[in-house]
Amino acid sequence: MADTQPNPAPILDALLGYQRTAALRSAIDLDLFTAIGEGVVDAAALAARVHASERGVRILCDYLVTLRLLTKSEESYGLSAEAAMFLDHRSPACIASCAHFMTNPVMMEGMHSLTQAVRHGGTALSEEGSMEPEHPMWVEFAQGMMPMMFPAAHEIAGIVACDPHPVGKVLDIAAGHGIFGIAMAQKFPQAQVTALDWAPVLAVASRNAAKFGVAERHHTMAGSAFELNLGEGYDVVLVTNFYHHFDVQTCRHLAARIFDALAPNGRMVTLEFAPNEDRVTPPELARFALTMLANTAHGDAYTFAEYDLMFRQAGFTANVKHQLQRSPQRVIVSHK
Repeated sequence: MADTQPNPAPILDALLGYQRTAALRSAIDLDLFTAIGEGVVDAAALAARVHASERGVRILCDYLVTLRLLTKSEESYGLSAEAAMFLDHRSPACIASCAHFMTNPVMMEGMHSLTQAVRHGGTALSEEGSMEPEHPMWVEFAQGMMPMMFPAAHEIAGIVACDPHPVGKVLDIAAGHGIFGIAMAQKFPQAQVTALDWAPVLAVASRNAAKFGVAERHHTMAGSAFELNLGEGYDVVLVTNFYHHFDVQTCRHLAARIFDALAPNGRMVTLEFAPNEDRVTPPELARFALTMLANTAHGDAYTFAEYDLMFRQAGFTANVKHQLQRSPQRVIVSHK
């Protein structure tokens, strides 16, 4: 008969989760995965390569083996398939730079103050938390998160391309690194893209536009999406990972502003952490609500039904949900 006794392992695993975060961040900081990928595979050689102690490297690498990010054969380490693809800087799919934003002191402090946030119903960091105007954290976001969003950006451009209406004028709200607008410019050779964000963040987006060869069709608009004159006549307005920072009323207000800025037959394209209606599945999306509780005053992980209602109240006639293939996130295409 199978053992049905309760096991404290899930509790201990959750309590010690910070150790996994610290170990992975240390390995990324040392560029350990790239070194192993290049063939430096024993602790002594790795220590010399990454300028660290042999004892420290051995213990860290052994820990990463237990996380299945590294393999070990006798005294030699190797990369797991996931580490080789996503953590070796030589890989075009490397997302190691995301660690700098995901472990940003502001984000970490929000979680350290989670008990107060639960009691208060919003972040304990400050009145607005991470959404304070021109918060410097968003420059780090723009610098580090592009590799994570690259596949989704190109999937979204493909979804938009399935619609027969032309794409000539695009607005990328809270553009950050700019990859969503850049992917649109690459997909649609006639598209003119305007990226909206705080000025220091837009500098990163502009550098990325130049890197991907679309700088001549990539323009910037510095300021707040809630205060600037957005303009009009847009065929597509991109709102990627932005609505979740705000309460329902604020989201509805922004959606209405976007509706007014769209051309006839224009579309608003929303990328979000939208869990199922039960709010606990899939876990990758459902857990995001806790991040919003810890770091924003009123943000949440809204369900598709909630977005559908918000957007209809803002004037949109139809909202269609798409599941991305290379990300757990959902895309909502809203038609004017």
